[in-house]
Amino acid sequence: MARRIKDAFAGGKAFIAFITAGDPNLAATEEYILEMERAGADLIEIGIPFSDPIAEGVVIQEADLRALRSGTTTDKIFDMVGRLRQKTDMPLVFMGYLNPVFHYGYERFFARCEECGISGIIIPDLPYEEKGECEAIAAAHGVDVISMIAPTSESRIKAIASEARGFLYVVSSMGVTGVRSEIKTDLGSILEAIRKVTDIPAAVGFGINTPKQAAKIASISDGVIVGSAIVRIVAQYGTEAGPHIYEYVPIFAVIEPLEVCLGARLGRPV
Repeated sequence: MARRIKDAFAGGKAFIAFITAGDPNLAATEEYILEMERAGADLIEIGIPFSDPIAEGVVIQEADLRALRSGTTTDKIFDMVGRLRQKTDMPLVFMGYLNPVFHYGYERFFARCEECGISGIIIPDLPYEEKGECEAIAAAHGVDVISMIAPTSESRIKAIASEARGFLYVVSSMGVTGVRSEIKTDLGSILEAIRKVTDIPAAVGFGINTPKQAAKIASISDGVIVGSAIVRIVAQYGTEAGPHIYEYVPIFAVIEPLEVCLGARLGRPV
């Protein structure tokens, strides 16, 4: 039986990794998810490729196109997750846009999620005010519709956080996904506002790609999400990306406060 989302946060700060299903093919995706688990990831977001991923930067847009060209479909992704479930019980969530879910049919889609052990779904283009369209159906099948809070959500944080399920996805920066050299958003204020209304874990994503960024954000949040940096490794190495992903993930998988990480590297006692 698959572990639930809450289990990803049970051991402390969670490292959440993202990968696009079907890039470069689904057999590789299955392999890379297992490599990320072996390397220490606590939860995996599996991206459902879409032709118009409006929240994504160039790296993930191109991954979606590669996946679609390779023949990836929603049914084939479900089949891949089913195979994964014979090898791992780690928490898995989908990241996908509303159109493919709607087209598949809410009842059919979430029933298949339940069958193969998908614990949640993040739908970037589903407004908070409209999540009732599919949330009840998802919940009936044990799937959490994970809410996102952006830097522009200030007036709605209380409402969004108070109804959150699974975990809250806090968007670190305005714009689309992609590696950023600096994150300037006042995440501390956002996370403080969240904690006033809920004890649901809050993980931060969009742009995190270095241990320094991850440690700084983990010191004030419940976890960090890394996507584009991993997808970029897949773009570079294709079907040979497994060892490179396995080497990359551990720099995030044990997330400690920044001063502890730096102290360890400098040989200071911690």
